[in-house]
Amino acid sequence: MLMLRGSGGIGIAADRWGQQGDPLVLLQHGGGQTRHAWKGTGEALARAGFLAYALDARGHGDSDWDPDADYTQETMVDDLIAVAAEIGDSQPILVGASMGGGVSLCAVGEERMTARALILVDMGPQIEAAGAARILDFMRQSPDGFDSLEAVADAIANYQPHRKRPRVLDGLRKNVRLDENGRLRWHWDPRYLAGKHSEIAERSDRMQQAAERLAELRLPTLLVRGGLSDVLSEEGAQSFLATCPHSEYVSVTDAAHMVAGDRNDLFSDAVVEFLRRHIS
Repeated sequence: MLMLRGSGGIGIAADRWGQQGDPLVLLQHGGGQTRHAWKGTGEALARAGFLAYALDARGHGDSDWDPDADYTQETMVDDLIAVAAEIGDSQPILVGASMGGGVSLCAVGEERMTARALILVDMGPQIEAAGAARILDFMRQSPDGFDSLEAVADAIANYQPHRKRPRVLDGLRKNVRLDENGRLRWHWDPRYLAGKHSEIAERSDRMQQAAERLAELRLPTLLVRGGLSDVLSEEGAQSFLATCPHSEYVSVTDAAHMVAGDRNDLFSDAVVEFLRRHIS
């Protein structure tokens, strides 16, 4: 694990794969996830000749919690800019899932930073309110924590019934932290959830404006949707493609909202194939 510095000096935890000097890819996860969601993709990118950094968003994973609970999209864009500057590449390739996709889209579409390419994972300006609410409901469950990894596995299985329950549960430890009372809690700051329901419409308008500017920039763009997703519908995906007709599109049939976790093989292949065509 590396510790980089985001906006205001906040610590941003990262994993790295690949060789210095290769094209830089910054991988940003969704709300309530951690950088570990990108392990398979990071390894695939390194094999393909890219330098990949998977970042824990502020308040998530091993990154610092903001003392003022500032987890706005604006501040996360600031973090992205600061991390790219620290790594020393002002024009990275941005890959963002869900929350991370919104941050990436706004960073580029608002011309806060330049990028060599943009890959959005199950995220666009038009998202389904019910699907977004289901994510927030999942994140709000068990506010007093869990007493075992079995209980953590039950909660995940209820949210993702299409996935097989893991036989060995030790891998779930990276998604939780042990509190002072010996309870397992999700590996993110619970204050992150404050006001998230009311932000959905505001973020949608902001991302639509960013998408319209992205169309003018004609930056190489790939949208990857989970075919089973209840967050980005096929209608929502087509709306983005109508706004940004230069974009390419892949739908992963048997994946839901967390595409990289559901079918990492298909997702990573699509990302590498796209980048090999567009990044010299």
